[in-house]
Amino acid sequence: MERSTDRKIVLITGASSGFGRLTAEALARDGHTVYASMRDIAGRNAGTAETFARLAGESGADLRAVELDVQSQPSVDAAVARVIAEAGRIDVLVHNAGHMAFGPAEAFTPEQYAQLYDSNVLGTQRVNRAVLPHLRARRRGLLVWVSSSSSAGGTPPYLAPYFAAKAAMDAIAVQYARELSRWGIETSIVVPGAFTSGTHHFAHAGSPADEAVAGEYEAGPYAGFGAQVQKAFAEIVPPDADVSAVAEAIVRVVDAPFGQRPFRVHIDPAQDGADVGFAVLDRLRAEMLRRVGLSDLLTPAMPA
Repeated sequence: MERSTDRKIVLITGASSGFGRLTAEALARDGHTVYASMRDIAGRNAGTAETFARLAGESGADLRAVELDVQSQPSVDAAVARVIAEAGRIDVLVHNAGHMAFGPAEAFTPEQYAQLYDSNVLGTQRVNRAVLPHLRARRRGLLVWVSSSSSAGGTPPYLAPYFAAKAAMDAIAVQYARELSRWGIETSIVVPGAFTSGTHHFAHAGSPADEAVAGEYEAGPYAGFGAQVQKAFAEIVPPDADVSAVAEAIVRVVDAPFGQRPFRVHIDPAQDGADVGFAVLDRLRAEMLRRVGLSDLLTPAMPA
């Protein structure tokens, strides 16, 4: 891909740690103005916000922490309003916020499934409803969705609620791409594979609320299975797998000129086959659009 030299105004959700934090720092170092959003800047994430401010001061990077809770529409609306008021526009929205849960599927309550769906899926809808009117009015913009190879590749058990939510988010991202292309808004879906270190995903993962059911699994034929799964997948991830590769991929997408951004980008050190699975799925979906005379939806309209 060629590189665009334009400075972009970027809003990233879930930027306090993991992929989001690495991406915020990488984009800011690359010369973009980055609003790195997170919850509780005055409390538990105060240290991260201070680190961002220090990085900005030392390097000249334009990296700004902003309070945003994807599970609260008022919080989302306030954050988006602040970005537009300060920067005058938003060019790129990176959907990164999410949460993982680990344990036997049966031991999670329906309310826990709903909570995960809320943070991983409904949160993207809240942010879209705040940002998209602005992008549509300008007839330009880029949505970057941080998906998961679990939606089309080989997956381990004990992550059912999380995988279900990421699959739903990916499906929504695909449909948004078609519904925004005539507005001149581009979509890129970044698909990380299994990174067992560098993201705190497992360390911060939720656990089943129904401890009795979880205990029955642990006392039965699945005794020690959680540790077995984590060990097995850690062993297939190359020791040199660098989680910053995800951030670097997003930087390349943002830097690419209009019309040259890939629809999907895979960063999968474990090679779980998602690149093959998604290639088939995306081709089938594209062929259906061509079949019914809607092939124009596969490419964004040139900005007016």
